[in-house]
Amino acid sequence: MTPMTTRLSPGDLVEVKAPAEILETLDADGTLDHLPFMPEMIELCGKRFPVSRRVLKTCYTGLNLYDAMRRFRSDDVVTLEGVRCSGAAHDGCQKACLIFWREAWLRKVGPLAVQSKVDPDGRARLRARLKTSTGPQTYFCQASELLNATVNVSRREQLRTCVGEVRTGNRTIFGMAHGMATWLYWKIRRRLLGEYARGRSTSTPVAGLNLKAGEWVEVKSMASIRETLNEAGYNRGLYFTPDMRRLCGGQHRVDGRIDGKRLSGHATSLARVREPTQGLRRLRRSVAARRRERASIRLRESAPRFRRGGGVRWPADRTARSPRRRDPNEGPRTHRANAVRSF
Repeated sequence: MTPMTTRLSPGDLVEVKAPAEILETLDADGTLDHLPFMPEMIELCGKRFPVSRRVLKTCYTGLNLYDAMRRFRSDDVVTLEGVRCSGAAHDGCQKACLIFWREAWLRKVGPLAVQSKVDPDGRARLRARLKTSTGPQTYFCQASELLNATVNVSRREQLRTCVGEVRTGNRTIFGMAHGMATWLYWKIRRRLLGEYARGRSTSTPVAGLNLKAGEWVEVKSMASIRETLNEAGYNRGLYFTPDMRRLCGGQHRVDGRIDGKRLSGHATSLARVREPTQGLRRLRRSVAARRRERASIRLRESAPRFRRGGGVRWPADRTARSPRRRDPNEGPRTHRANAVRSF
């Protein structure tokens, strides 16, 4: 059972509790209500962050459950500004998942409050309770346990969730209407015209630029990228979302090469793809790129623009947003080498 805590809101300043306090909330598997406290989170104990959002919904991307909307069983989960998983305790996983925090692991503080000191022995005891795998090729983390920690959201509940997003301060009324209109547009467009970015290739091409972290690249034109995609908009399993088109023609710095990357919600064994064994999977000839203007690619939502006297003008191609829900765990955008050119 989740301990009683102060309800947090977006913008609240919080401090991650001491390891000893967190240890008291965990079960034998190092989880609280099936949500793991991961080893990568230990180094954040005693540090302070503003609350980004209350987590009212999330997506699970897995076998036969693509983009299924889910919610945590108890409304006590938040995300913190700029806090993502380093993957250091999971064989260097490079996905940079957004970390979920139970309120029982956090303490609301004032800006002038004295910062708590962390006992090194407490960290060691907490680390001993936590686990990173349940077998030779079976990993254990928040992404792998998301299905166990959440329940499915019905269509009726999804509407209530939209109201909850506004009440908790996650979104404004205009922002919610904005997002719903955009989602409806893309749903209708996909039904009538199919995938937004799709090619004609039956066997998608492979290309390699041998890019390194720090190098600059230019994203190719949409016409060139379509030549690398199949009819479903994929290149060897990696989907090119409509909102990625806004990056076409832009110059970006390579954040790093993707040598091994955990898949959201479930990951597959390198040896047996059909079994959801939460292993580590490799993406070949792929890189994560960052914008020139800011440290990370954070794509803003686009919505229809209403004209005076009636009528609607929908976003141009570069501001189009994907009809698929973006996984909150997802880190920087990943690009195939086919989609970028070095210079």
